[in-house]
Amino acid sequence: MRKLIVTAATAAFLASGGAAFAAVKHTTGTVKSFDGTAMSLVLDNGSTFTLSKAFKDPGIKPGEKVRVSWDVSGKNKIAEAVKIMK
Repeated sequence: MRKLIVTAATAAFLASGGAAFAAVKHTTGTVKSFDGTAMSLVLDNGSTFTLSKAFKDPGIKPGEKVRVSWDVSGKNKIAEAVKIMK
């Protein structure tokens, strides 16, 4: 019984560690370019994002300061949400 509890606790600990790596990240910057058709966003610091299929454009224009919520898929940064900062 003790081995089962230790094994289950170890499995739960390892599984929770993977969830920590999948956390959404946030970046702020000024929009250098935005292409809604190509689903791409580039900030003035060189960060490039692919927009998710569920992305809703809040009216992004070059020169606006934004906060991008993103995650990594393969080698791509996928922007889940973009908020225009005032």
